[in-house]
Amino acid sequence: MPRRSSLALIFGVVFIDLIGFGIVIPILPLYAERFGASPLVIGLLLAIYSAMQCVCAPLLGRLSDRVGRRPVLFVSVLGTAVGFFLMGTANTLALLFLARIIDGATGGNISTALAYIADVTPPEERSRGMGIIGAAFGLGFIVGPALGGIFSHVAPQAPFFVAGALALANAAALAAWLPESLPPERRGTAHHDAPLWTLVQGLARRRLAFTLGTYFLTTVAFSLLTATYPLFTNRRFGYGPSENGYLFASQGLLAAIVQGGLLGWLVRRSSDKTMALVGVAGLAASLWWLPLTASVGGLLAATAVVAVGHGLVASTLNGIASRTVSPIAQGRVLGLMQSAASLARIAGPVLGGWLLHYDASLAVPFGQTPYWAAAGLMLATFGLALAL
Repeated sequence: MPRRSSLALIFGVVFIDLIGFGIVIPILPLYAERFGASPLVIGLLLAIYSAMQCVCAPLLGRLSDRVGRRPVLFVSVLGTAVGFFLMGTANTLALLFLARIIDGATGGNISTALAYIADVTPPEERSRGMGIIGAAFGLGFIVGPALGGIFSHVAPQAPFFVAGALALANAAALAAWLPESLPPERRGTAHHDAPLWTLVQGLARRRLAFTLGTYFLTTVAFSLLTATYPLFTNRRFGYGPSENGYLFASQGLLAAIVQGGLLGWLVRRSSDKTMALVGVAGLAASLWWLPLTASVGGLLAATAVVAVGHGLVASTLNGIASRTVSPIAQGRVLGLMQSAASLARIAGPVLGGWLLHYDASLAVPFGQTPYWAAAGLMLATFGLALAL
């Protein structure tokens, strides 16, 4: 199969994963309340998905280095379907938690999808290839919540069955058309039993450590923003779920355009590091600017810079990480990157909620403390990214 067709199928894997994730965001809290879940339990139900991704992304990546990408992707997509069907049929809170655990564990297949792209793209095109994953993320966040809103009118559990059916169709497409990208001679060698850091030496080890640190801190700041953004726009502009849905959709669309279309062109004319630095600087500036916005135009402009900045950072850092190791360790290093991002998506919302309490005590505009703290974090991240 031509490389372009293979990349289209990998795009489909991540797109379906993110549609499912997006379907859950506006529905799951209300769905869990039907089982008597308290706000704390709902928060744990949301967080356990990222926690399982954090644990399982490196494991799935390592397994794909040993047995190949195709079987890991196929089984994990089937697992995603099982998780959604279980969510739709759950009649107790315990089953709902089990469904989220299964969905989060199999959702760690993004590391394997990234490793597949690393297998089939030359190093100089690696960041452009990683941008396909970013585009799938952006579009999934647009389509997922929309489908959730539409099918929730049919029945509360209908969106979960739709997401499960999409995952089954995705698994069938993988089984029928996706070729294996990792040749047998690169699988199951003695190197796979060695710790990742023993395969990364000298300057490459330092480069990977700085890349991981930059990726983690950037994701902390971005997830802090996304967790508190609906509260911020509600307090400042009176926006409700529908207006925030449009804003998140516009963010996803911008990120998809940047990562799926512009990034390859930009990297060819500069470098991965330059684009990562521009993205980090853009995030720092927009996070500082957001609490100062007093008009809808200012809000939209700052939100656009957030989307573009994050879009530039995520794909380029994955491309840089991929080039620090040999082909036999792609799954492991990209799994480690996704694990760091999952951990950051747990830390960011907690940090944002904690810092919001200081706005009232300091008598400052709502959102200023967490966003300015995140902007300061991004300035420190800029210094870390310079060391790349």
